[in-house]
Amino acid sequence: MNFHVLTIFPSMFDEAFQEGVVGKALGRGLITLNAHDLRSFAQDHHRSVDDYTFGGGPGMLMSPGPLFAGVEHIKESYEIQDSPVVLLTPQGKTLNQVDIEQFSTKSDLILICGRYEGVDDRVRQELVTHEVSIGDYVLSGGELASMVLIDAVSRLVHGVVGSIESTQDDSFTTGLLQFPQYTRPAEFRGHKVPDILVSGHHSEIAKWRRREALRRTLIRRPDLLDYADLTTEDREFIDSISDETLSI
Repeated sequence: MNFHVLTIFPSMFDEAFQEGVVGKALGRGLITLNAHDLRSFAQDHHRSVDDYTFGGGPGMLMSPGPLFAGVEHIKESYEIQDSPVVLLTPQGKTLNQVDIEQFSTKSDLILICGRYEGVDDRVRQELVTHEVSIGDYVLSGGELASMVLIDAVSRLVHGVVGSIESTQDDSFTTGLLQFPQYTRPAEFRGHKVPDILVSGHHSEIAKWRRREALRRTLIRRPDLLDYADLTTEDREFIDSISDETLSI
């Protein structure tokens, strides 16, 4: 997986991924991260990448010229004509795990980090294939949002996480929030690990985990249940605890 980022602050990416599983993946060559300075594609000697908005209004807008030139340079240099071009913007579709899984199947991603008041709309219309937001709030730029996307996608690249099975029960991967988890000691400050988890009965443990994932999702994110792949047994269990969750 190769990430190509267009940003006016490429140095932000120099230290962001030095630690953790993504840093190790970069060191092992499992992924690459190329942060391109958008100003190097500017078309004037001031290296300007923004300008005033037509029609008036506060703030500056990112110009189309450097963005088009930057994406075209990346595609030509790395020979990736069909790569997704992702604009990080608060106006985009809220990023979810399904999107992450789809992005992880690509060999290259081009990420545009918006700044100022946004980008010239011709960039969105003619250049961008995906508009992505990481939440209903506004950041000072798309750099942090792109780092979130890079981290989430990288985890699904083969070899990045020690065991791919460890990602398969993540929250949202199954359509549900993850079940509660515990480690040693079995009792801590008077609170014991649920007996079923130390019973050794693997089928019963799997059943308990599924039900607790359903319970937690119903309590915290009931909207996810509208799209989750639920069995008849799942639905019966949800119905049986619905009154319980209403009182919480």
